[in-house]
Amino acid sequence: MERKNAWKEYNEIQLNSLRELSEGYKGFLDNGKTERECVKQAVCMAEAHGFRNLEELIEKGEKLNAGDKVYAVNMKKGIMMFTIGEECMTKGINILGAHIDSPRIDLKQNPLYEDNDFAYLDTHYYGGIKKYQWVTLPLAMHGVVAKKDGTVIDVVVGEDESDPVVGISDLLIHLSGEQMQKTAAKVIEGEDLNILIGSQPLQGEEKEAVKAGIVKILKEKYDFEEEDFLSAEIEIVPAGKARDFGLDRSMVMGYGQDDRVCSYTSLMAMLEVEKVKKTACCILVDKEEIGSVGATGMESKFFENTVAEVMNLVGCYSDLNLRRALKNSKMLSSDVSAAFDPIYAGAFEKKNSAFFGRGVVFNKYTGARGKSSSNDANAEYVGEVRRIMDENGVFFQTAELGKVDFGGGGTIAYISALYDMNVIDSGVAVLSMHAPWEITSKADIYEAYKAYKAFLLNA
Repeated sequence: MERKNAWKEYNEIQLNSLRELSEGYKGFLDNGKTERECVKQAVCMAEAHGFRNLEELIEKGEKLNAGDKVYAVNMKKGIMMFTIGEECMTKGINILGAHIDSPRIDLKQNPLYEDNDFAYLDTHYYGGIKKYQWVTLPLAMHGVVAKKDGTVIDVVVGEDESDPVVGISDLLIHLSGEQMQKTAAKVIEGEDLNILIGSQPLQGEEKEAVKAGIVKILKEKYDFEEEDFLSAEIEIVPAGKARDFGLDRSMVMGYGQDDRVCSYTSLMAMLEVEKVKKTACCILVDKEEIGSVGATGMESKFFENTVAEVMNLVGCYSDLNLRRALKNSKMLSSDVSAAFDPIYAGAFEKKNSAFFGRGVVFNKYTGARGKSSSNDANAEYVGEVRRIMDENGVFFQTAELGKVDFGGGGTIAYISALYDMNVIDSGVAVLSMHAPWEITSKADIYEAYKAYKAFLLNA
């Protein structure tokens, strides 16, 4: 039952394809540290591959035919892409679904303050993080500021070599005897994740002069006032580029690989699929890390509404036909898995763990403690997926998320399954998941791309 290591089977042509895909992926990570930035990249890539804006087609009253490609954007934080198939959509859609949000630190709405000649930004962390991992790192600011007049200002600070970086200080080891007695969950408290951004007083100011200097910089460089933080979305993320990891360059280290590694491979597979029997779809969503809620999460009606709009342009929409199309659909919920780490082997059950280099990972179920909140795919569907992978030469493995009763996690799979469609979790194994810098295997990235493409063409 042990799965083969894909590296041992690659020829030079495959290795070249793997390296090319990995280089593109690192660029995607570098330019997509927020969900908005990921959507911008996806739109550019989609349009370069012949996809047209669905909203514009609706306004013009155009129809869709087999082979046509369209995309729709949801509030600049999510995107769906379709390649229309030869069969009626009521026969079902082959769907790849992944999320483009990642654990991070967000600014509060009223963040800026001064304390003892230091200027800080107050924060609220997003998603599941080990808070102590985020101190003493070079951090960058990415996001937007929406002003009352409707102007939206893009903010990126800390990525260019000439940019300053920001960060969170920690207590020096010489004075941390009491701190070191705390549990890891309490070593750094959530309210102490304050971003240090300045220390130079503005000349001529007597009260909160350091803060006044920061306000002046914000106005001169970005043209917004302190009050505009009220309608801003600024995310604090690790500063720096994704890098090859390991002396053999077999791995990628970068921020946000959960779940942008599955988003990128799904996107690439979708862009390269030209002629399909069943309509192919790729959806990249927001808010998975906090429960898939809100207008841009998978629980929103964006998915269902967009399928309805596409069916209408194809000429087969009715409420009943929409329900039939969703029921007959098949989906890979593309999210990452925990890679077996020999240093922490006690957290894993080795026979049912994901290993670096052994291909894309399928999780029949996720959840926690008794499969709570899990999709738990049907055996027949798992068998079909196995057949597709084997017939197309895809290296794959199966896994659970650690030992029973050790913890767990969820994905968007159970939400899509509410439509009565077949769904299974699939993705790439990750080391140091949810840390500021995560690690993946280039072989697994390549096999995930192959798996997603094979699924769209053969499910």
